[in-house]
Amino acid sequence: MPLEQRAEYRHLTARREAAVATLTLSRPERKNAMGPVLINELLWALDDARDDPEVRVVVLAGAGKAFCAGADLRDMTGRGEESGLPPRGDLAQLLLRFPKLHKPVIAKVHGAALGGGLGLVASCHFAIAGSSAVLGTPEILRGLFPMQIMAVLSRLMPQRQLLEMMLLGLTVDAKTAAAWGMVTRVVADAALDEEVEQLARTLSERSPTAVRAGLSAFDQQSGKPLEETIPYLRGQLMELLSQPDAIEGLMAFMQKRPPVWRT
Repeated sequence: MPLEQRAEYRHLTARREAAVATLTLSRPERKNAMGPVLINELLWALDDARDDPEVRVVVLAGAGKAFCAGADLRDMTGRGEESGLPPRGDLAQLLLRFPKLHKPVIAKVHGAALGGGLGLVASCHFAIAGSSAVLGTPEILRGLFPMQIMAVLSRLMPQRQLLEMMLLGLTVDAKTAAAWGMVTRVVADAALDEEVEQLARTLSERSPTAVRAGLSAFDQQSGKPLEETIPYLRGQLMELLSQPDAIEGLMAFMQKRPPVWRT
């Protein structure tokens, strides 16, 4: 169904403006800590964004003073609330959902992005952080370990920095997070909204067919040997060249005009 604010949402705000869907974690009193309800609502909203042909880009944000402080420890004790929607999965399914969207996702990071919140940041294709943001993995300080998010962080970060952060329970500033590969870039806090809006707008102007095919191919070839990936990617390019958007893009280039994407 088209992306919309479902009546059952308790901790999530979903809206679409033009081709950009914005999903906002809305538990500011808990620094947007994730329990089963919020995770389930995110799964529903991401599925809606995936299935809505009008949505070309997704922005993930947090309400209040933090992006997401991680897991809600109260829910780990069994005192959590019931979801108003049928269950679609837990944090593992949520982290696995991002590659299946085949649409760019931007994390707008302000305040704290810790534990599972950092896992969300790492799962997005882009992460734009305000200069006062802090990111980290404090789980070991609670006798835990960032097991599931380690899988997505290890695809972005140098091994030594990742181990240092996880084993010491470090929280680092936005500049360090960028140097370690956790975020795409850092901007002034006052410029964060504008920077994310501009990036989302630019991405939404790209061919949705090419973006979808490119993201799918990127995920499929990741970690495989060149002997497999180059023939695979050659086949993907040949398939893409036959699509209407590729024909339109080449014609627009030759005619020196902006392309008009059909899909």
